[in-house]
This record gives sequence, C-alpha cells and structure tokens, in this order.
Amino acid sequence: MLTYRGSRSSSPGRWHMDNATTARRPAIEVIHADCVDVMARLAEQGRVVHAIVTDPPYNLTSIIDRFGGDDAVETPFGSDGAFQRISRGFMGKTWDTDIAFRKATWRLAWDLLPPGGHLGAFGGTRTWHRMAVAIEDAGFEIRDCLAWLYGSGWPKSHDVSKSIVKLLGPGPVAAQWEGWGTALKPAWEPIVLARKPIWSSVPRNVLRYLTGGLNIDASRVPLAPDDRLHQGVKGDGQPVERASREGEWGFRAVDRQPGLDRWPANVLHDGSDEVEEAFAAFGADKGARAPVRGDEPSATTKNAFGDRKRVSGAFHGDRGTASRFFYSAKAGENDRAGSEHPTVKPLALMQWLVRLMTPPGGTVLDPFSGSGSTLEAAFREGFDAIGIEADATYYGDIKRRLAERCGGEVALARPPAAPPAKVSAGPLFDL
Repeated sequence: MLTYRGSRSSSPGRWHMDNATTARRPAIEVIHADCVDVMARLAEQGRVVHAIVTDPPYNLTSIIDRFGGDDAVETPFGSDGAFQRISRGFMGKTWDTDIAFRKATWRLAWDLLPPGGHLGAFGGTRTWHRMAVAIEDAGFEIRDCLAWLYGSGWPKSHDVSKSIVKLLGPGPVAAQWEGWGTALKPAWEPIVLARKPIWSSVPRNVLRYLTGGLNIDASRVPLAPDDRLHQGVKGDGQPVERASREGEWGFRAVDRQPGLDRWPANVLHDGSDEVEEAFAAFGADKGARAPVRGDEPSATTKNAFGDRKRVSGAFHGDRGTASRFFYSAKAGENDRAGSEHPTVKPLALMQWLVRLMTPPGGTVLDPFSGSGSTLEAAFREGFDAIGIEADATYYGDIKRRLAERCGGEVALARPPAAPPAKVSAGPLFDL
C-alpha cells in the first residue's frame, strides 16, 4: 500500500511503500457518473492517482457544428437521414463528444496526479492532434506518441466513380474516376504519452512521489529463442572486453550474464499478417553495424600489432521484424467480455500500458472506462484502480466483467458528494 507523509504540495513529504501489504487484493472502484464532476470532487477530497490510462471519445463528428446533434433534421436530398445519422458520432454513439479536446478535462486529471505522474490516452488518427494540444495546454509535458498497429481495420471509403454514376449516370466521365476513393484503410491508433512536470529532478521526484519514471524492465519485449543479442556482427556471438592488461593486446572473450529482453519501443502491434508482412519488407536489415567486423587488420601500422584479425566489435547485429516490438492481438471475444463497446482494447495491451506507467502499489485512473479493460488490466497487474463511466449500459458491462473475471464483487461507489456550500453568517456587528 502507498502512504503519503507530508502535505500534497510539491514541498516536503514522501510516498512510501508498505512492503507488508503489497500482496493484498487490489481495490477496484467504479463510479457511474460524468467524469468531469467526479474528477473535480475527487480532487477536492484529496484523492491521488499515480497514472491515468484511458481511451476517451475520438469525436469523429466534426460535422455536428454544421448539422446539429441527435435531433438534427434529415437531409432534404433523399430520405435516408444521412445528416442526422452521421451527427450521432462514431458508429452512432451519442457519447462520442469533444470532451477530450477540452483543456479543462485534462486539467482535472492533472490535479489528481502527483508531480511526475504519467498519462496515456488513445486517440483517433483524424482528431488526436486536438487531444494532444488540450493535454499540453492543461499543463502536461508531451513525452511521446506510441503507435498501436493492427491489420483488421476496414476502409470506409466513398467510391468516386459510383457516386458520379448516381449523379450523371454511367458513361465515360464516371469511367475516368474508376478506382478512386476518399479514405485509406485504418491500421493504427496513436497513444499520447504525457507527464505532469516533475518536482526538482527525476531522482528527487521518484523518491518523494514514486512517479516520474517508466518501468522499462517490466515492459521489455521478450526475445525469441533464436535471437542473438551478441556483440558484433560476425564471429560466434560471444561478448568481448579490451585485453590491454598483463601484456595482452586486442580483445578477449569474457563471461556474460544472461541478457535482458528488448528495450520497449513506441511501436506496438497486433501480430496480424498485414503488420508482419509490412515489417518483413523492411525489417530484415541488421541492427547497428559494429565498428569492427572481425576481418580487418588489427592496427594501422604493421610493426606494432601485425595484421592479425580482430574480434568483432560492440554493437548488436541482430535481425528481426515485428518481433522487435510489443505484440498483442486485436481485441477478441475474451477481451470484449460481452461488451458491445465499439473500441474495446486488448487486455494484454492495457496491462502493458499500466505496467509501464504505474509505480508498485499505485492507483490507476480511467475516466472513460468503456468496457472496463483498463480496470481489469490494473487488477491483474496488482494496482488499485478507479473507473468512471457515464453510460449506463457500459457501466453494467464493467460491473459484470469485473465480478466475473476478477474473482469477487467490485466496489461500486456513488459519485463523490459535493462539499457543503459555505454559508455566510453575515457581518459580526451591525454598523
């Protein structure tokens, strides 16, 4: 359990890990309410979270300003209600609003994090830039943008030729535009990685709040059995050291401890054939070439060292394709857990994200809980979590999901009560 000693300000006080309680069951709190109201009240109560991982609405509804909301009139051309239907948001969802584009939304999230706390937010490829600006304007530092690659997207393109046929009828004009469309196949989603500014320095911040860093080792990409993270491009792959003591020259082999897995990258993928093939086309090249391949003379002069071959140099010479990056299959039935939410994320992906950003024993917040995958991911990684969901249907899905898959009942919290209003007693004396 994390306990805080000192004030919530950026001066004295430190978060401490109580090692005796680290094995306790993570606490999951789910709140059915508007996240703006809830985050404001949580901050007023002094609540603190250590990481925010969320998938907010993408607001793929830029025409709302022109055509209205749910009650928009139908288009006068035809009777299919195109304007009304499209104004309802992504896949007809009324919750697909611009809340993620508002500075005030992310400032409320900022208030709940200690200095150095990280935020990871998914976005749509057409609108994520607006979300990133709002996050930055709220006071966060944009640290990176991760790319979640997948191959199961379906192009929603408008066939130009067929449209001309409907407008003018078949003929040479329509034929000229055969093969033209209006959109590419979606194959990636951005994840904005941001951080609340640290206090003083990274080491001081980590010691005081436990936040400010990323858990690199816990998020490394496992090596395939045949991967050879050796030092050098040729030779037997054994590590070497400079042998300049006791009269030796050049390099000599040394024993090496088992190496770590790959450093996590800002590219994640679903392992689909499309993604694997795309990497295969360009990923067969070796890593950074070593400065010495092993077949050059050992020195620039012949009299000092002779023309012996040198042991290969010090850089990785491994090959690889998409296996170099974190793999998580696209969300399947198990990830959906019965939810009809249209943007369910894979559980493995969400576990990787919360593991990357959250200190041991910390609390994860998802203000747009949707299907509840972030909350389950936090539970499985041993973190406490707070989820907020305004939609009654999805709130019900979350309750069922966590009760069935997390081995017990979930703490279903009421929205935090507003603080009592301050009532003026009037002037002390009548003058």
